[in-house]
Amino acid sequence: MVLAVAADALQIFVLPLFSEGALSPADDVLDLAVAAILVRLLGWHWEFLPAFAAELVPGVDLVPFWTLAVANVYPKWKQKYVTEEQTRAESSGYRGRVQVLLRASILRTMGVQRSIST
Repeated sequence: MVLAVAADALQIFVLPLFSEGALSPADDVLDLAVAAILVRLLGWHWEFLPAFAAELVPGVDLVPFWTLAVANVYPKWKQKYVTEEQTRAESSGYRGRVQVLLRASILRTMGVQRSIST
């Protein structure tokens, strides 16, 4: 969220560098970098596409579209991340129980084999 707010604030407060919209090389570099970093951090979401397109339009890029996109994506990403972590914890818990039972079975088998061989 901080990245999106910082990018939007930079585009608003340093207006002369970004006033040309898509014709400004500084604006293009900033938007490409922000898009790449957000996709890397949060994964691909369709909300980033209209934000990126709007940032290319002169004057419209003064609306904080990156912040709006992240504010819309973050709850979805957080819910997905929490669900994945819960699933991972549950599966590792089950896997851990299976491993303990398997080890106990192997030890019992080895114990039985030792008692038979002695």
